[in-house]
Parts: sequence; structure tokens; C-alpha cells
Amino acid sequence: MKQRHNKIVIGNIRIKLSDLILSFSKALDFINPAMMSHHIRVAIIASEIARHYGMPHNEVANIFVASTLHDIGAFSLKDRLTTLDFEIKNPQSHAEKGYLILKNTGFDLLPDVAKIIRYHHMPWADGRGAYFEGEEVHIGSHIIHLSDRIEVLIDRQKYILNQGREISDIIKAKAGSMFMPDVVKAFEELSQKEYFWLDAASPEVDQIIYDRNVLPDVELNAEGLLKTARLFSHIIDYRSRFTAVHSAGVSAVAALLAQMAGFSDLECEMMRIAGYLHDIGKLAIPSEIIEKPARLSDEEFNVMKSHVYHSYRILEAISGLEIINTWASFHHERMDGGGYPFHIRGNELPIGSRIMAVADVFTAITEDRPYRKGMSGENALKVIEDMAKNNSLDKSIVDLASTYFRHLDYVRIEAQLRAGEEYAAVKGLME
Repeated sequence: MKQRHNKIVIGNIRIKLSDLILSFSKALDFINPAMMSHHIRVAIIASEIARHYGMPHNEVANIFVASTLHDIGAFSLKDRLTTLDFEIKNPQSHAEKGYLILKNTGFDLLPDVAKIIRYHHMPWADGRGAYFEGEEVHIGSHIIHLSDRIEVLIDRQKYILNQGREISDIIKAKAGSMFMPDVVKAFEELSQKEYFWLDAASPEVDQIIYDRNVLPDVELNAEGLLKTARLFSHIIDYRSRFTAVHSAGVSAVAALLAQMAGFSDLECEMMRIAGYLHDIGKLAIPSEIIEKPARLSDEEFNVMKSHVYHSYRILEAISGLEIINTWASFHHERMDGGGYPFHIRGNELPIGSRIMAVADVFTAITEDRPYRKGMSGENALKVIEDMAKNNSLDKSIVDLASTYFRHLDYVRIEAQLRAGEEYAAVKGLME
């Protein structure tokens, strides 16, 4: 059984890696107002110090990207807020986690980024911080370490030009012990210039970034976007062992359903990408809610419901991702209009979104959660069949899932087993 989908013909995919990274970096800071724009501001500070230090453009670009992602290993709200303390206890923990996620995903588009993130809290320690266990520490790590601490010292309730001297004095006092002296010297020279501080505190972060021309000039095709989306799915899902393999399962099921529905090879790849990105808005949800060992209260469920809204807004900012965004972000919309957050109904809901809704429900209810055990594939099929009868899920898509259930369930299980092995490897190295 195949049906043709009602949408425009899609050519090849061309997405700017810089747009993707900037949107994802902003999403990392959604979790708390205290974090807002932290990663981007660190990137602005670090890239300017790197340029003033005399580093070549490609190295400045690597440092910029590493800055925008430097705290990807800090999964919980508590971990994130701890990174805002000037003196952090056990700072290497989240840095190592971030490195391992990048390394084990095989993210090779910007290979130096993982190494820079790994040591971005390495103290200089009178020169001993130049190496760690025989491996040379990238100077970008020391630049980000300094820039990160400068950013957390900025009081957003006070006018920035009244803070520069005090912050500079604190940093200079730590030269040689906490920070690399040559990098501190570059910062001291910059700190005499008002623009440096005004840029660091400016609300116009996007314009500053584009004016500086420090973004990597890398354009992603479908294959590159798939690899990047898979990386982001790990950062989203690894915040809880209960969701560690969720996006992998949704991605595999959605892509197979799309193939059964008559989607082209490229469109199936796009569906796979959408599956990896569908829960990106969960970065804005405290892990304490995601991992709550009981059903959510009404208030907590309202917070959880916002994740699809955040997914939509995060992906909306990326040019060329419009169709993937609708497929990914409308996965909690329902045929009868009873979904959320936009309450789209019936034929107004793109068929790709209806496929994603079926894939998400089917995958989610087979997984363990803190408050319940996962269902068998057979029982999960009965649930989505009942939802189709109630006009919640698209009956034609559910009929496809029912007809090819054995194959669909096998693909889900295999995808989640592979993802589970990757998670176990990273988790084991992190412990």
C-alpha cells in the first residue's frame, strides 16, 4: 500500500553549518535565564582574543565553534548553573563528556573542535597545563577557558563599561596559575578598548558574529546534515538514560514509514534527519522534569509541552530546513486538532508530520520511563491503532505500520540497540 504525499518536489539540501551550530548553541542556553546567550557571548570574546593573539582565520573559526558548544557535556540544570561559578569544582567532568560525545559520534567536519572542548577548563598551572598525559593542549582550549571565565564575571544587571577594570584585575591575578599568561596579555590589550566590552554585553550578538566573519564556511548536503543531526540527537537524548536511544528509534521508524508512503530517497533521508532533531526543544526542559520518577503534575506537563514549540523556533532560524522543521516539530499535533502547541488539524497537517507523530508515539511507548515500563511492539501497535480510530493519528499511516509491523519493529529495535551500544560506550568512559 502506497500513497503519494501532497507537497512540493524537493531538490538537494544545502544548509550552512554555521546556521545550524548557532541555533543549537542558543538552544543550549534556553534551560535557564541565567544561561541566556552564554555560549554565544563566550564565542564572541574568544574569537576576538584569538584574532588579537594572531591566530589564522581557520583556527579562529574552530575556536568560535568550540566556544558555541563548549558546555554540551553539562546535561542537567544543576550542571549548567555550576559552570557559571568562577571557581568550578571538578570542571573536567562536563568537558570530557562533551569531548566523548563529539568523538564517538564521528563528527569530523571540524575535527579540532572536540579536542578544544576537552580541555577548555585546563588550568595553566605555571606551564604544566600545556600538556595533559603527554598530549599537547590546543591553545584554543586556554583561550576558551579565559573567555568563559570573563563572561561569567560580567554582571548583566550593571553597565558593562563600569566593570571592565575589576574583571581585568581578577583575571590578571590568575595569570600563570589559572590562565595562560600570553593569552591573558592579549586580553589585557583588548580590555583597554571599549568596543571589546560593549560587544561582550551587546544584545545584538547575531550581527556582531556576522560582522566579524569568523563563522566556518561549510555547507552541508543531506549526508553532512544527517551526521550533524545525529550528533545533536545524542546531546538531546543523553540527558537521561530513559531517552538515550529515543531519537534513533524515531528516526529509523519515520524514515521507513516515509519509504512505505512513497517518499523519494532524499525525502526519506530528510525524514531521518527530522527524527534526529524532533526533540531538540527538550534542551529547554530541566532534566529534573524529564527524569521525574512519577507522572508529571499539570504544571510540569505544561513545561514539557513547550518542547515542541522550542523545537519549531530553534529550527525555524535555519535557512533551508523549513520542511524538515514542520515534519520534526509538529509531532505532537493530532488529526482532530487536539494536539499541541499549534492545534493543527486534518489536511492542514503535512503528511511528513503525521508520519513523525506515529513514529514518535510508537517508539516512545516501547521505551522505559521513570514511572512505567515500556510496552512490547505488539501492544504499542494496538495503542496507535486505537489512536487512529479516535482520529488522533492518521489512519493511513497507522495502516502502513500495521501491515509492515514486523519489519517496522525490527528496524526500531536494531536502531535502538546500536544507539544503546554507543550510549553505553560513552557512559562507560564518562564514569
